[in-house]
Amino acid sequence: MLYLGKFMRRGLSVGYECFGHSDVLIEIFDRQSVKGDEALRKLVNRGEDVATTVINLHEILYGLEKYAKPVREILLLPTIEYMKRDAQLSAELELKAERLGKLVRRTDAMIAAIVLNRGALLYTFDLKYFSVFRDFGLKLFP
Repeated sequence: MLYLGKFMRRGLSVGYECFGHSDVLIEIFDRQSVKGDEALRKLVNRGEDVATTVINLHEILYGLEKYAKPVREILLLPTIEYMKRDAQLSAELELKAERLGKLVRRTDAMIAAIVLNRGALLYTFDLKYFSVFRDFGLKLFP
């Protein structure tokens, strides 16, 4: 696996260019994941400043705690809070998708809003869940 410390240090700037979704981060933190190695390599090669959302952090911590896996490294990753403006936008996104006949998970709308409000990219392997938000301006990595 690529040196994870380099990945962690890159995320310590003020503005984040890319937000890692829980599925991508789980793969990256899995030391035996080829898929995670490739995802990390892409981020490092592009020089992206990476963070995650507090919602993704919850999803990851739940899984780690459930399976008694170490959580220390994931807690080092910069995490962006869910703010009032994110709540407003996520409600709008969810309603827009619903009006188009596309059901979305509320947490995915919340994550999309955090990323959109910060003008960043979302790195996810769950394209089927987030593609609807592309119609509303969400940009996916890579």
